[in-house]
Amino acid sequence: MTLWKSDEELFSIVRKELFTALVGDVLDKMGYLHQFLSPRIKPLRSDMVTIGRAMPVLEADVFAEKADSTRLPLMRKPFGIMFEALDSLRPGEVYICSGSSPRYALWGGLMSTRAIKLNAAGAVVDGYSRDTPEILRLGFPTFSMGTYAQDQGPRGKVIDYRVPIEFDGIRVNPGDIVFGDLDGVIIVPREAEEEAFRLAIEKARGEKLVKQALEQGMSTVDAFAKYGIM
Repeated sequence: MTLWKSDEELFSIVRKELFTALVGDVLDKMGYLHQFLSPRIKPLRSDMVTIGRAMPVLEADVFAEKADSTRLPLMRKPFGIMFEALDSLRPGEVYICSGSSPRYALWGGLMSTRAIKLNAAGAVVDGYSRDTPEILRLGFPTFSMGTYAQDQGPRGKVIDYRVPIEFDGIRVNPGDIVFGDLDGVIIVPREAEEEAFRLAIEKARGEKLVKQALEQGMSTVDAFAKYGIM
């Protein structure tokens, strides 16, 4: 039986009861062994959490803000179609971007301001973020390799969005669930989400019983024998 009736209900349960390590353990048991993004991807602030549907964005390196002698009209546009990608964010979605080299920032303060207005759930980028004081002031959940001020304008362009991407070798499809906290960012494929989160919720609630038993003096051997959780 499904424990939630909508994304909003599921995401609320996740925020209250789950953490990425627990969901990762469940996915391991289900045979999904490579769903965590690189440990280099961290939240800008330790208490930041993001949970939402993936809105994948494909970035590419370039070597000028605008190219006049080009066969691709896209190359004449500063930032490519980044503004269109950003404006397409829907409530509860996570802007997740990959494809470029880590030489410049892929997310910033004004982007966060727009994403908040659109009720987006967060940003996860395979590179750096910048405008850190502004993002921290806004409190927008942002996950990146760290902070670095160098702009993407003359160095990168968004060339597509709402398409499958690879992020650190992990496939991210539009609509997959992106869950990030201090311990990492995990991608939950759409076909696995119902079972994964049902089992994770059951595990989380079971772990509370184990914690209580340990606090009351039960040994770890006996606790694992009784509950099958550790």
